[in-house]
Amino acid sequence: MLDVTVIEDAEAAAVSLDPIRARLLAELAAGPASAAMLAGKVGLPRQKVNYHLKTLERHGLVELAGERRKGNVTERMMRATAASYVISPQALAAVQPDPDRFRDQLSARWLLALGARLVRDVGSLLTGAAKARKRLATYALDGEVTFASAADRAAFIEELTAGVSALIRKYHDGDAEAGRPHRIVVAVHPTLRPETVTRTGTEAAAEVAVGPEAGPEVGPEARSEAGPEAAEAPAGPEATH
Repeated sequence: MLDVTVIEDAEAAAVSLDPIRARLLAELAAGPASAAMLAGKVGLPRQKVNYHLKTLERHGLVELAGERRKGNVTERMMRATAASYVISPQALAAVQPDPDRFRDQLSARWLLALGARLVRDVGSLLTGAAKARKRLATYALDGEVTFASAADRAAFIEELTAGVSALIRKYHDGDAEAGRPHRIVVAVHPTLRPETVTRTGTEAAAEVAVGPEAGPEVGPEARSEAGPEAAEAPAGPEATH
């Protein structure tokens, strides 16, 4: 079982979003089970559960873990193909976010578009690497910092932008014949408190925005002199090979 997998197919995404099937996926992520075992947990007849399992199996979301004999019946033991799933923007190809439509380092919506592209691209790379049975070389950096003031936050972003831009200028070689482009995305956003993570986005955002830090993230002085490519740079040094 994979730790996480990306759903790129629109039909598979629709299947996974069905409440009953999502519940079955959660149960099967905890361990293999048969339709009869799941029926009591989700409160549905075994035949109905079996129908949902076959649909999930058809879209690669669950797989056969084994069989066991119970009386005169052979039960199929199913398991989830991953512990968790992420739906790629590729599943909504016609309306997926395109960060190239506009560039604004201070826009939360542009940040969201970058994040969506990151999920889409890394998901596709993971799928390709799995088929080729090769390791995907990536890197991610995750951290948290508490700013004493909005001015400190602006200063931090200015230094961060300058530092990353300098590294890009130092190591970028557009003339390298065997070189492979890598994308870098560096993001800074308020941290959701643990108790708000499970609540609706609107409620959580409202709580985060309360207080003197609400309003523009940083002033114009935090914009990079190196141009938009610094923010466009691959995520966190998100090295994708």
